[in-house]
Amino acid sequence: MREVVLRQRRRRLVRWGHRVFFACAALTLGYCGFVVADAWIFQHQESRGLDRRLRQERQVGVVRLPGTPAISSRSISAVATGGMIGRLEIPRLNLSVMVMEGDSQHTLRRAAGHVPGTSLPGERGNVGITGHRDTFFRPLRNIQPNDLITVTTLQGEYRYRVISTRVVAPDNVAVLDSTGGEILTLVTCHPFYYVGPAPNRFIVRAERVPGDST
Repeated sequence: MREVVLRQRRRRLVRWGHRVFFACAALTLGYCGFVVADAWIFQHQESRGLDRRLRQERQVGVVRLPGTPAISSRSISAVATGGMIGRLEIPRLNLSVMVMEGDSQHTLRRAAGHVPGTSLPGERGNVGITGHRDTFFRPLRNIQPNDLITVTTLQGEYRYRVISTRVVAPDNVAVLDSTGGEILTLVTCHPFYYVGPAPNRFIVRAERVPGDST
């Protein structure tokens, strides 16, 4: 009799264990689905907002004279409020992602992030942009020298050409040091398919295309 009772208890425990397991799996899948949907909606809304504001400027005939500083009060406001910086595109990789100010986990979950303290697109120095290797920056695993990178902002469109890639330690912040020219540095974790916190960082370095005055 006692053995029968013990077997029944074990069966109940197994059933409850199965239910808890499936409940956790459902919650995990639901959260992942929410994260993906939230990022997609955010990207779509921000991209449409950028295009709409660019069309409005063209309609009112906004003209940027040669030599006009690229950094305006709107750029400064974006940095101050964690707002939109622009849209980064790499045509050969079919990569298009909105760039927001900041590199917090909340920002990187929904967009690529402009590294605080680095230059802004169109400004002399080093523009640092970071993104997750398993979402927006996953295509960077296939990037090659001479690939073109376009950053579209409300101040203009800036084109950069990839000159090098390398893997560095996560504490190597020298890759974001300012230079005399106009440099764009993309940063993501490496290896791309590593499970868990990645041990290294993948660095893409690009230079502003000479004569680019868009």
